[in-house]
Amino acid sequence: MNKAYGIILCILIAISAMFLSQYIVIGSIAIAIILGAIVGNTIPLSDKFNPGITFSEKTLLAIAISLLGINLDFNVLLELGFQTLLIIIVSMIATISFGIFLSKKLKFEQNFASILAIGNGVCGSAAIAATKDIVKLDKEKSALAIAIVNLLGTMGLFVLPIVGVLLGLNDTELGILLGNTLQSVGHAVAAGFSVNEAVGQSATITKMGRILLLTPVIFWLIWYTSKKHSLEKAEKKTKLQVPPFVIGFVLFSIIATSGVLPSNIIELISEASKIALILAMSAIGLKISFNAIKKTGWDAFVLAGYIFKFQIVLSIILIAFI
Repeated sequence: MNKAYGIILCILIAISAMFLSQYIVIGSIAIAIILGAIVGNTIPLSDKFNPGITFSEKTLLAIAISLLGINLDFNVLLELGFQTLLIIIVSMIATISFGIFLSKKLKFEQNFASILAIGNGVCGSAAIAATKDIVKLDKEKSALAIAIVNLLGTMGLFVLPIVGVLLGLNDTELGILLGNTLQSVGHAVAAGFSVNEAVGQSATITKMGRILLLTPVIFWLIWYTSKKHSLEKAEKKTKLQVPPFVIGFVLFSIIATSGVLPSNIIELISEASKIALILAMSAIGLKISFNAIKKTGWDAFVLAGYIFKFQIVLSIILIAFI
């Protein structure tokens, strides 16, 4: 019962976010964070809200990430074709590597930079939510990363179709460009179908291919952070710790790929994961401090912008030569 106040507040924010997402293109997840931050920074909340907010931020987020795996049917990879899959893999590895490299050159926090790179390189908000706890990124920076990635995706939604047309890309190539660069499924689908049906289908299948690679990215990040931690501590051996939500994520993706569940159950679990994620983001928003964001906000946006531009240019080059 002591969690009820905070959970109800998160539900109200989540409902508002889902309603507003019908009219605002940045999506319900980003809107939930923004609304939560506005409430948390303008309305004094008593301590009775804290247990429910913490539950939503941690437990519901872990559940949401686990359930997200139900959207990953690895059979989709067979539909991509070798060339498209190669473009996705090369650009994803290069984008994440570029983000980490650039952060070192600019002396930017590497954990934050890696999350910005993964958010750009893989699948936006879901990728950030699934990886932020692995690198132990605090809630303000996690929320800021989601907001920045969604903003860049929204900008790209309007600009990239024009860029592709000006470059003379055919429908399939333009769909690959959109699906391989725009951060969320919503961005890629909206941009693709705004051109025509063929571009929309190509963008959607390419985007799904990127999402499927979130699983290996998660395990690489676990290995990378463990290795980094062991070097910092000068230890010979460091135990590779896999968070429970990652195990759940992989199990649900295996279930989706196996085809053992009917499509209506898959859709129900998928919708549950979306709602749980919006609730969790509402809670994260409530715990954001605007003062903390001011310290790193602009630098983070500039870094993410460079990463996004690199990803776009590289994708265009790969489409031309592969």
